[in-house]
Amino acid sequence: MERKIVKQLFTWKYNSKRMPLLIYGARQVGKTYTALTFGKSNYKNTVYFNMENSGEITSIFERDLNPERIIRELSAKSGQTIFKGDTLIIFDEIQACERALTSLKYFCEEAPEYHIIAAGSLLGVALNREKYSFPVGKVAMMTLYPLDFEEFLWATGHKELCDLIKESFEDSVPLSLHESAMDLYRTYLVVGGMPRAVSEYVDTKDFNFVVAAQKTLNDSYIADIAKYASPQETTKIMAAWASVPAQLAKENRKFQYKVIKSNARAYEYETPLDWLKTAGIINKCIRVIEGKMPLSAYADNSSFKVYMMDTGLLCSKFDIAANIVINSPTSFSGFKGALAENYIMQALVTNGFSPYYWSSPGKAELDFVFQDKQGNIIPLEGKSADNVKAKSLKSYVSLYQPPYSIRVSAKNFGFENGIKSIPLYALFCLKHS
Repeated sequence: MERKIVKQLFTWKYNSKRMPLLIYGARQVGKTYTALTFGKSNYKNTVYFNMENSGEITSIFERDLNPERIIRELSAKSGQTIFKGDTLIIFDEIQACERALTSLKYFCEEAPEYHIIAAGSLLGVALNREKYSFPVGKVAMMTLYPLDFEEFLWATGHKELCDLIKESFEDSVPLSLHESAMDLYRTYLVVGGMPRAVSEYVDTKDFNFVVAAQKTLNDSYIADIAKYASPQETTKIMAAWASVPAQLAKENRKFQYKVIKSNARAYEYETPLDWLKTAGIINKCIRVIEGKMPLSAYADNSSFKVYMMDTGLLCSKFDIAANIVINSPTSFSGFKGALAENYIMQALVTNGFSPYYWSSPGKAELDFVFQDKQGNIIPLEGKSADNVKAKSLKSYVSLYQPPYSIRVSAKNFGFENGIKSIPLYALFCLKHS
């Protein structure tokens, strides 16, 4: 599958000040596959080491952190010559070996000619938990997310449609293939962007296989929680994780601890929620009380919404049949908005934004506000259908007078009264940088 992060990997490879690279991301978003395929296409050879499955490899780092000695022993272990500049070295699940992570500092300072990519599904969790000696300033960092809608279109053979969508986005003119694009968007909501689920869909077009893959992924996250958290923490993390669908099913989506269990308190579940966020499984959207720069200064950290990192996993967790999402019967209209909102949050985060939501002391509440690449604070109203009446957006605009507003809905492209209309399928065009 073609991934956008490959462009960033090229930039990293040819950077004269290149440092070892850490790739963050939730389990099974494609970190290892992407690194291996990049190595195969762009290096003389690739050597791969999984830190989780080999005590012999981790012992190589125990003696000292001399890069040249480590390279000699890794070369002997892999049975391959490691060439300076021509071999890609991959350390997978690096969180399982603290010394390997620390060694990246020495590779950066003493042997920068070696090209190293390190990946870890729960790297952030392990770092927080174990207080690792993190090589601050000595590593480059990237995050890999599930496939976004554009990557999904590439994977399903609709690359030309992507170009047409981009043209309509730039010119704010209607897309003639609007309905076809909306159909594909609904399919994406069900399949999501986890590579294994996308692969099942591409190979079989059978949603039963897709759902089976998604349930396996959800189960693997539960296994990770049990593996990397204490028994007491595990119980709370799993309870918070299990509550996410119910939190989204509420009309205002605001996270309420009592949904986890009656009489639950914030202090009990703040750390479990942070665990899920650090693991990349959820996205957190915090309320701001003002639409002013900088947004973080006006954040009310006690009020927030939680979204799953992937709409396909959300559908699987809810046990929503594919045909219900794709055909959108009236009975589904209540949750359709939550699914679209989750998708919008997912797209904004993937595109580099740090979204918040805004609400006034009255009843006005706006789905998202974020800072664009020009530094403006931009309001975004999300709608799952083509009904675009938005009192909250009007309230926000009258208060803060942004240079423009965005409405994301099932309507075609357009621009009027300072509002840029973006169809749900075109959110990948909205870039932070």
